Amino acid sequence: MDASQLTVRVVRRQVEAEGICSFELADPAGAPLPPFSAGSHIDVHIPGDLTRQYSLCNPPSEQHRYVIAVLNDAQSRGGSRAMHEVVQEGSTLQISTPRNHFPLEREARRHLLLAGGIGVTPMLCMAECLANEGLPFAMHYCARSRRCAAFIERLARAPYAGQVTCHFDDEDPAQRLDIQALLAAAGADVHLYVCGPKGFMDAVLETARRLGWAEDRLHYEFFAASVDTTGGAFEVKLASSGKTVAVPAGQTVAEALADAGVEVPVSCGQGICGTCLVRVLEGEPDHRDLYLSPEEQARNDQFTPCCSRARSPTLVLDL
Repeated sequence: MDASQLTVRVVRRQVEAEGICSFELADPAGAPLPPFSAGSHIDVHIPGDLTRQYSLCNPPSEQHRYVIAVLNDAQSRGGSRAMHEVVQEGSTLQISTPRNHFPLEREARRHLLLAGGIGVTPMLCMAECLANEGLPFAMHYCARSRRCAAFIERLARAPYAGQVTCHFDDEDPAQRLDIQALLAAAGADVHLYVCGPKGFMDAVLETARRLGWAEDRLHYEFFAASVDTTGGAFEVKLASSGKTVAVPAGQTVAEALADAGVEVPVSCGQGICGTCLVRVLEGEPDHRDLYLSPEEQARNDQFTPCCSRARSPTLVLDL
């Protein structure tokens, strides 16, 4: 087995809120698991030949387990449904070692954590770390209702409970999160972290950018996306060999490269995780991802072949 892959057993499964279950994963022999940091996620290989990414929501100081939480999404492409219907206590799963595309900015003076729905999972880990290190932060958690909000009892019992504010759509409008006011009042030394449904994240990030927040103060991780990978045909050229690969309208770049015998690692397939990121040496990509920031996309020096396409007839790739 690949050294980056682990076999784990589900030692505990627990309902955390309406439609949300947590899964505690451990080494079958009780050995310590590879370390991780706040914001890390793992790839979980789910029955049905599916792979999905889930954030780790337990403290990084715990080496004996990984804890993830999964929303049984009505719009599921099959992954969350399989986790809820097939994976039980005692099940064995293959997972990746932890990766972190959503780390805390260690040089920041203050931190503002905004979670929407299931996006609370990486924020739990971040809040634990910041509290343990005595670093200033505030956390805001938005959910449709209390019954849909996972881990609110854990947050209420936490030593940092006074730094957490919950907002529920079905309660008094006065307690709902005013994104504009919150971000306008934040100081220039605050770094923002946001995770949750795309609509929530778009609202937060668009507001921050409109208020003049620098891009390097914005940190985010999307859980899922509805990405349009269709478009006209074009070519990609491999810089190392000069080989040209045609990308037809009905294929992604990653798929066309695989058919040509060129394997690019792909994980999410939606331009969320950055696993497949490739340098672009010539040409103009048509960015469809949610991983790169607007500034990074504007440089056109890298793109995600799992979903992005080309505006120019040819892209020369550093492959």
